[in-house]
Amino acid sequence: MKKILLIGAGKSTSSLMAYLKDKAPVEDLQVTIVDKDLSLAQKIVANDPHFTLKTLNIFDDVIRGELVKNTDLVISMLPARFHLQVALDAVKYGKHMVTASYISDELKALNEQVVAKNLVFMNEIGLDPGIDHMSAMRIIDQIKHTGGEMILFESFTGGLVAPESDDNLWHYKFTWNPRNVVVAGQGGVAKFLHAGKYKYIPYQKLFRRTEFLDIDGYGRFEAYPNRDSLKYQSVYDLNHVNTLYRGTIRRVGFARAWNIFVQLGMTDDSYVIDDSEHMTKRDFVNAFLPFSPSDSVELKLRQYMKIDQDDELWLKLEELDLFDDQTKIGLKNATPAQMLQKILEDKWTLKPEDKDMIVMYHKFGYKTGNEFKQIDSQLVVKGTDQTYTAMAKTVGLPVGIAALKILNGTIKTPGIQLPINKEIYDPILKELEQYDIIFKDKEVPFECYNPNKVTG
Repeated sequence: MKKILLIGAGKSTSSLMAYLKDKAPVEDLQVTIVDKDLSLAQKIVANDPHFTLKTLNIFDDVIRGELVKNTDLVISMLPARFHLQVALDAVKYGKHMVTASYISDELKALNEQVVAKNLVFMNEIGLDPGIDHMSAMRIIDQIKHTGGEMILFESFTGGLVAPESDDNLWHYKFTWNPRNVVVAGQGGVAKFLHAGKYKYIPYQKLFRRTEFLDIDGYGRFEAYPNRDSLKYQSVYDLNHVNTLYRGTIRRVGFARAWNIFVQLGMTDDSYVIDDSEHMTKRDFVNAFLPFSPSDSVELKLRQYMKIDQDDELWLKLEELDLFDDQTKIGLKNATPAQMLQKILEDKWTLKPEDKDMIVMYHKFGYKTGNEFKQIDSQLVVKGTDQTYTAMAKTVGLPVGIAALKILNGTIKTPGIQLPINKEIYDPILKELEQYDIIFKDKEVPFECYNPNKVTG
């Protein structure tokens, strides 16, 4: 019998739990799921004899430690800031661990202890980070294996609404943590490498520096840069490339409209708004505009942000009912970002029958001899409904597959791991294809520059 402890059973775990349920009889699994809210777990695995559900306060060190002690592998689907406590338990009791989150410095510091106990701590094994790592390294390794020299790598990912469920002017709905969407890009500058030159974009300019992408069968999208693309130079062994850029995908026009919130200050999460619990949406908007004894909130906003009344940008703002003076937002001691999130959740939450969509796009530019070549790799995954979303599928399935590969000894290199080695990415990507998570790769004309002639 193989014992798995899953800590955290939120929206992103639906496909993970379904995967473990499907594999439990064949793999002889006994899975314990713990969370303060087990409603989703009860919906998916209730009454299955291979599963035990327990309510847990994760800050209870004694109970958490006992649960870890009595398992073979821990999957932590908690918010990233809570992984360390679980990891310390896993080290103490000699248990493998899997997370979908970025590796923190605190986790890195455990590497020596993890290796000494011959444990695998697999991290960044969700969608982004996760599938992006594996799919990128698969092709990068292929290019290098055939003697190619990497000179360009661009990677883009977006969690979007599927076309058949797209019913708003923003062409967007929340498919993952809404808070992360609202505060995305803050706390630093976007850094990347383009044509051999380092480029930097501060947060207040981020959503006006976009580029266009064309996804086969789905049309045109836009992308804005992620915070720090440069850290992937060493991770992917791309220290000699001339272009390195990672970005977030949205439908065309989203970034220009979102920039209104950024410029007004509505995405700020650093202070609390006074008397926030009594504010209507109109009050909230007005709080960021100049005083006028006569002009309406609408007129002040159009003048302040230089928006024409017939601009679709204005229609997008109206669609959110931002000028409603009757409905209170209803949040006490809230930051601007929290209030904006509440407004957007009222409009952008997936309906029960809605389908979401994941889009990922890699560009690989390389040189063989004197010839420049390019490979484009695209992935589109659609969800089934509000529960079994594409986001949950692409985050949860790699986690579940990695957990079983570790327990079965297919993945065995000890330490704090990323899924960037063939031992890891090859079997996981192959199994993901069984769930229609399949990249379409094609060679295309090299669309960039000759790096030996770049001056800009």
